[in-house]
Amino acid sequence: MVVVRWGNGGGDCSPRWGVSVVVAAVLVAVGSALAGADAGEVTVAGALPRILHAHVGKVHRPRPPHFSPPKIATDGALSQVSPAGTSRPSRVFHVTEFGADPTGTKDSTQAISDAVAGAMKAASPGRTLFTGIADLGGAEIHLDGGVYILRRPLRLPPSIGNLKIHGGSLVAADDFPAEGYLIELSAAATNTSSSQLNYEYITLRDLVLDANYRGGGAAIVNSLRTTVDNCYVIHFATDGVLVRGGHETFIRSSFLGQHITAGGDPAEKDFSGVAINLAGNDNAVTDVAIFSAATGVLVTGQANILTGVHCYNKATGFGGVGIHLRLPGLTQTRIIGCYLDFTGIVAEDPVELLVAGSFFLGDANIVLRSVNGVVSGVNVVDNMFSGSGKGVEIVRLDESTRRFTAVEQVVVGRNAVVGMKERATFAKGVASGEGRSWVVDFSSLLLFPDRIESLQYTLAVTGGAADAPPPVPFTAHGVRNVSGNRVVVESQVPVSATVYASVDQFLGASG
Repeated sequence: MVVVRWGNGGGDCSPRWGVSVVVAAVLVAVGSALAGADAGEVTVAGALPRILHAHVGKVHRPRPPHFSPPKIATDGALSQVSPAGTSRPSRVFHVTEFGADPTGTKDSTQAISDAVAGAMKAASPGRTLFTGIADLGGAEIHLDGGVYILRRPLRLPPSIGNLKIHGGSLVAADDFPAEGYLIELSAAATNTSSSQLNYEYITLRDLVLDANYRGGGAAIVNSLRTTVDNCYVIHFATDGVLVRGGHETFIRSSFLGQHITAGGDPAEKDFSGVAINLAGNDNAVTDVAIFSAATGVLVTGQANILTGVHCYNKATGFGGVGIHLRLPGLTQTRIIGCYLDFTGIVAEDPVELLVAGSFFLGDANIVLRSVNGVVSGVNVVDNMFSGSGKGVEIVRLDESTRRFTAVEQVVVGRNAVVGMKERATFAKGVASGEGRSWVVDFSSLLLFPDRIESLQYTLAVTGGAADAPPPVPFTAHGVRNVSGNRVVVESQVPVSATVYASVDQFLGASG
């Protein structure tokens, strides 16, 4: 037994000494005793000032703590903790636990399908998202960083939502169906109707989808609020990602290419397929790089937006198209802050199209293609164009089928152009000289031939004719002709003058 005894002495009790000092001294004494003191009594007399004796009675008997120390649960105990007091199964389904082969040696189609079936069984009874779509509660199909061979598409059962598939690679087998997709959100292989929504809030994240030149990467059909995030989609023969029907599919921070290349591939002229096929409405493609395909993004649905998309999939010179808007008469597409790298944009009969803040490199340009002769509500503004000096127009009209006859609300301008031929729908010009007629020629700049919708001009007389006596005459003048996008101004008498003209081809909405 160790006895701690305080030395005797008197002294004033000063408030600067506290109980903590006493406790510290006690700990020192006890430590010394445990270290091997010979006597059964340890004296610390004189170790502390005498003023502490007044506190000895208060600290001599230690008091129990006010709170019990926390208890650490065992693994077994933790496994049984739940809000209801009973165990709940995990909603993370590891495909390897269902027999999937992460080495890519054996077919894992059925095993991964079984994992999806397991996630469906974990759905909370009675909870739904959109009408008829079961809420799986955020269940995850975890690929555990493996590579899995699929001999047939991984088709998700219809009427499910709130599910994530992530964390690994899916590779098509050599006998994978040529018309299939590695992941199919499709109630049936031939389901092309958009009348029914079969999926909601499905997330495909952190995946490599290697179609092995057999079919495509992912098909998202009649799905609502779907996300494709941080995916690498390669070796597709048809589409990298197909979106058909439904709406609000977000494809972001992903990379797509039929062939793995960093540009300048010797086989570029043979690239085929479509990286992203948007055959639905209200979708967004954001921060995506498309490095090989005949067409980077094909849009046949309305109200889609593309931002931060870098297309160097196949050069225009080889017949490639970066972004193809193939919805004549109802485009409703916004292309903002994109990078068209040696491949351009083709818009068929565009109605309500915005191309802004984008960069066009290597003679990449915008082609407005006439199908039924309609172009309306088009804005091509604040872009940068950089070319080779070969005279390629930044915006070109393709009227090989028929001329554009229904033209209204088209604005092309405020673009920075280097090494290409500028086109615009509004312009300013100047003509100076002596005589009775001045011509300001806009034919090399205005986009539409022989079309000036409005004109403003000023004639500034600087002097009379060379053989006319002073003073400078006041003369009547007017516009005599605007055909061929050439403004002709004439004066009543010969004068030395400068004509300043401003024109545009903008025609307001007819209705």
